[in-house]
Order: sequence, then C-alpha cells, then structure tokens
Amino acid sequence: MSTTTDMLRTYPKDLGGIDQAALAACIDACFECAQTCTACADACLSENMVAELTKCIRTNLDCADVCASTGNVLSRHTGYDATLTRAVLEACRAACKACGDECAQHADMHEHCKICAEACRRCEEACTTLLATL
Repeated sequence: MSTTTDMLRTYPKDLGGIDQAALAACIDACFECAQTCTACADACLSENMVAELTKCIRTNLDCADVCASTGNVLSRHTGYDATLTRAVLEACRAACKACGDECAQHADMHEHCKICAEACRRCEEACTTLLATL
C-alpha cells in the first residue's frame, strides 16, 4: 500500500464513486513520470551531443511540469471539479505521449531516454485508465 492510497483512505469526506485504486495509481504515475522526465532532461544536458537533444530536453521539461501539476490536482479533493480533472488528465496524457515518442527516438543510444519513454507510457496509460472511470 502506498502513501497515496493511505491518504485517499483517510480523507475525511466521501470521495464519491471515483475508482480509488485507479486514482492512486495515476497520482503515483504522474509524480514518477515528473521525476523521470526531469532526470532525463538533466542527463540529456550532460550528453556530448546535447544540441541534437534540444527537442527531447524541452519535451521532457514540459512533460515533467504537466505531470507534476496533474499529480497535484488529482491529490486535491475538496471542491472537486470533474471538468477540470478531465482536462488536466487529457493534457497529461498528451504530454506523456509526446515525450514518450520523443524519448523512444533516442532510446537505442541513451538508456535514460529508454527509461523515460517507459515511464511516460505508464503515466499515459494511468491517465487513460482514470479517464475511463470518470
């Protein structure tokens, strides 16, 4: 059981009909992806061919910001707004797809990009799963 699951379980109000397992998995995937994308961007900056990784770095940083914001929004339940939640999840899914696709192009040469692409795919999937339950 994760801390995220514990926090959802101990929330003092009713969370409604939301799938708490899918919500917890998505929150965790968002924060994992944010960290991984940040680390990948940093690793790209340390590569000798950094100029060729400019788009990858930018996509990593954008994805990291979107994932962190999504994790934060999903962690707040007071005054829940389903429309905003859906929009944030859609944006996160799009950012993860773009970043996963970009990192996958460099995965054969840079293992950090391979790891990042995998984290992006997991987060994209978690967003898709949660969206299906809303």
